[in-house]
Amino acid sequence: MAMNRIVAYACLALSMSLVGSYVALSKPLVAALPVFLLAWLRFGIGGIVMLRWFKKPASEAPMTVRTKQLVFLESFLGNFLFSICMLFGVSMTSALAAGVIMASIPAAVAMMSWIFLRERIGARVWLAVVCGVAGIALVSLSSQEQATPVMNGLEADLANRTTWLGNLLLVGAVICESAYAVIGKKLTVVLSPKRITALINLWGFILVTPLGLWVAWSFDFGSVAGSSWLLLLFYSMAASVWTVWLWMTGLKNVPANRAGVFTVFLPISAAAVGVVVLGETLTRLQLGAFAIALAGVVLATLPQPRRADRTGRPH
Repeated sequence: MAMNRIVAYACLALSMSLVGSYVALSKPLVAALPVFLLAWLRFGIGGIVMLRWFKKPASEAPMTVRTKQLVFLESFLGNFLFSICMLFGVSMTSALAAGVIMASIPAAVAMMSWIFLRERIGARVWLAVVCGVAGIALVSLSSQEQATPVMNGLEADLANRTTWLGNLLLVGAVICESAYAVIGKKLTVVLSPKRITALINLWGFILVTPLGLWVAWSFDFGSVAGSSWLLLLFYSMAASVWTVWLWMTGLKNVPANRAGVFTVFLPISAAAVGVVVLGETLTRLQLGAFAIALAGVVLATLPQPRRADRTGRPH
């Protein structure tokens, strides 16, 4: 049992690390491909890879109407809306900003677990939410400071407004990702991780196909460099296959509230890729924002102290 829990923790950590890496690496992708076309290609590639995963195992019960509704919601919020908010958001701000904002996911997961799974939430988690909001505000200010010295007049004003919109979209991505974690916990009770991964990817493909085809009709595919196609392949495998399967596999053996701890790897990975691969730099204000947001992570995820009974023994 202990080994299963360790494997589950490893799956959750690796899943969120991959999410953080593709959140950061999606910035050059959205510069090469329109967002809706990028999302459509990602779901299409993922679906081809997972064709065998659609088949229902003999041991699995037929899906109820409630399960089908949860699968749709899991895809609509965790795949479709998350991808749109994340891709548009990252295109309007920095990968580092995305990392800091994503640091509020553990607190958001805790709140949704309280609302939808009836899990108890304490004062410490409420304080973590305040830290997450403060981190988001600081990173927005830091983005404005970066834009001001190099732009003047109307250009700087438009850049600042775009940055705020990008950060707001990333907050939407946080909400979607948190709902994804909570709904996923319910789905793992009735469906296998592979089936969940394949089915929610299929719904994502269906939802984005009209927009993807509309953009693809007039897009010049020959203008995309070979390196961007390779990056698209990694993004598709990571976003549609690896991260979802790893997360659902870990979630089968870990409560949703505790699984939220491992979303800390998302902002760390996103920031690391932003600095090492994309050549971004950390300002003091961004560093402070990161510290505040990660303090919220610690507050939200540290285990509660064990209470002692009247004999002084913990229980």
